[in-house]
Amino acid sequence: MSLVDQALPYVRAISAYQPGKPITELAREMGIPVDSIVKLASNENPLGMSPKAKKAVLAAIDGVERYPDQFDLIKAVAAKAGVAPGQVVLGNGSNDVLDLAARVFLAPGRSAIFAQHAFAVYPLATLSTGAELIAVPAKNYGHDLAAMRAAIRPETRLIWIANPNNPTGNFLPYPEVRAFLESVPKDVVVVLDEAYNEYLPPADRVDTASWIVDFPNLIVCRTMSKIYGLAGLRIGYALASGEVADLMNRVRQPFNVNNLALAGALAALDDDEFLQASYELNQRGMAQIVAGLEKLGLEYIKPHGNFVTFKAGDAAAVNQKLLQQGVIVRPIGGYGLPEWLRVTIGSAPENARFIEALEKAL
Repeated sequence: MSLVDQALPYVRAISAYQPGKPITELAREMGIPVDSIVKLASNENPLGMSPKAKKAVLAAIDGVERYPDQFDLIKAVAAKAGVAPGQVVLGNGSNDVLDLAARVFLAPGRSAIFAQHAFAVYPLATLSTGAELIAVPAKNYGHDLAAMRAAIRPETRLIWIANPNNPTGNFLPYPEVRAFLESVPKDVVVVLDEAYNEYLPPADRVDTASWIVDFPNLIVCRTMSKIYGLAGLRIGYALASGEVADLMNRVRQPFNVNNLALAGALAALDDDEFLQASYELNQRGMAQIVAGLEKLGLEYIKPHGNFVTFKAGDAAAVNQKLLQQGVIVRPIGGYGLPEWLRVTIGSAPENARFIEALEKAL
């Protein structure tokens, strides 16, 4: 019997997460200069990071010999979200806090529910605990809340909901989400992943953190990797009841967020000018890409984040032809969508380059 056979069977059964192809990898494979490659695969902010955050990160380099202190950022996040500091859990990216929620509430003999075509980290976090994963068929490529409610079993302890959803871009109106929460048993945790919340039009946004008072079984997760442009620093956070946050902090790795990420996030939180510029650029870019897809006669899912998911037919072949032209998008066959590709909204020149390359690839 090999050493691998000694590993937990539910760990051996997990398929590793496949990230978007790095620019440097494509450069090596195709012999294309790095500076001529356009990466629109990982939903990153084309404006980069907030200038205030960059200044703060550079200043924080002098203190990297010290262990991190999360106090200031927790206080700032709590104030912005309107919760107590004891209700905030910081993570090494929002993936970290998703994993913390799974580690607290899931185990062999328990189950978690997620929607078909939802974020790949939900199955990873669930299966790594030995819990059973219940996949509910999608409705118009998004969450079917009625079916998810019907899928709850006596041993179900957690439900994953992404709003907007990645990788499809679907959005659930918040009155529907609240009605769902009202119908869920109080001993079942609902994780509401709002990684793309800031890209929603203001009229569609809701202060879901305020719902925690009514729904102590609600965990709201957000990230600073998307509109804040801090993907490489890896920082996100969860908002929960004080009791739930305390449990998550018990299993959190000490110093899980580094000094540079803490400094950058603290400065970025209140850079409203940068956030507005990022939002407006995304709105223009979304219109640009949608117009290009419509001109090419391609079906797409109405976008609500900073990406557009579209039907490309032989998506693997189209993706390869895009790569040959130095354009990286995201194949999503692993999400059960083999005919579809996801493209991140970039700068105007990047979006134009993508549409031109896509026309040639087709």
